[in-house]
Amino acid sequence: MKIRAISRRRVLTGAAAVSAAAILPRSSYGSDWRPTENVRIIVPAAAGGSTDVMGRLLAAHLQTAWGQSAVVENRSGGGGTIGTTEVVRGKSDGHVILIGNPGPNAIAYSIFRNLSYKPDQLQPVSNMIRIPNIVSAHPSTGIKSIPDLIAYIKANPDKLNYGSSGVGQSPHLTGAWFLQLTGLKMVHVPFRGAGPALQAALAGDIQILFDNLYPSLPQTQDGKLTALCVTTTDRSPAAPNIPTMREGVAELSKFDVSSWFGVFLPKAAPAPVVDALNKEIKAMLEREDIKKTIGGMGATGDWGTPQQFSDFVQKETTKFAEIIQREGLQMDVN
Repeated sequence: MKIRAISRRRVLTGAAAVSAAAILPRSSYGSDWRPTENVRIIVPAAAGGSTDVMGRLLAAHLQTAWGQSAVVENRSGGGGTIGTTEVVRGKSDGHVILIGNPGPNAIAYSIFRNLSYKPDQLQPVSNMIRIPNIVSAHPSTGIKSIPDLIAYIKANPDKLNYGSSGVGQSPHLTGAWFLQLTGLKMVHVPFRGAGPALQAALAGDIQILFDNLYPSLPQTQDGKLTALCVTTTDRSPAAPNIPTMREGVAELSKFDVSSWFGVFLPKAAPAPVVDALNKEIKAMLEREDIKKTIGGMGATGDWGTPQQFSDFVQKETTKFAEIIQREGLQMDVN
C-alpha cells in the first residue's frame, strides 16, 4: 500500500544459534534496558508502504530515545515471510526487531504449505496502528452501499466480479469472508498488487474493489469510485461518512478486518528487552507529531501490552485460518 501523504525522506529525517545475551539470566538485564550496539529494524516489505513507514518512524524514535543507531532494512519477498524468517533466525537480545503485519504474522500460517517458521518463534511486543480496508464500486453499477451490493448480487447472480491485490492478501480474504457470511458469489479477479487492481476498478474492468484504505479513498472522494464501506468495527476518522461493513446487515455483525502493523522480537528475547521496547512504542504513539502522521495515513494508534498484542494476533490467525480453510486456499512461498 502506497501512502501519498508521507514522503520517505521526511520519515528518514524525523544461523539459528542462540546469542549469548539470550541465555543470560534475566537479572543480567536492568529494568531500563538499552541496546549496546546498532539496532536493526527488519521491514519485510518494499520501501514506501505502511510497513516501511512504521518501521522508519519507530527507528527515528528509538534512535533518539536510546541514543543508539537504529537502521531500517527492507527484506521484501515471499509475502513478508523472507524478512520474518531472518528475524526468527537472528539475535534474540533486542538488537533485531521485526515490523509485522497480517500477511506474514497471521495469514501465512494457514495459507503457505512450506512456511519456514512458526508462530511460537516470535514474541509479540505491541501493535502500533490499525487501518481499515475499504470496499468500493464502479459508479456505473449504481451500487452505493453494502445492502445495495447484496441485493444486486441476489438479483443478478454471476454478473459481478471483484478485484484485489492478490490471492491470499488481506483485501482478497476480506472479500472472501464477506461472501462466506452472506452466502453469495462473485468471481475473484486477483492482480499483482494494489495499483493494478485500482486501475482496473477505475476503468470499469472490475465492478467491485476490495482494497486497503489508501490508495482507494482519494478515488472515492473524487467520485471516481463509490465507497460502500470500511471493514473495521468503527468508522474511520479519515472517512467518517463511510459506514462500516456491519452496519445494517445482521449476518455481518461480527465483521472486522484491518491492516495492522506491530512489533515482534525473536521468542527468546528477555522480558526486560520486551518491556523496554513496549514502553518506547507507547511513548512514540503518544507524541503529537506521530498522531498527526498516522492520522494522515487513515490509521489509528493501537498500543497494547505484549499479552494484549499476543491475544490479538492469535485471534487474527484463527480468523484468517477459518476463511482460508473454507476457500480451500494453499500456496507455496516463492
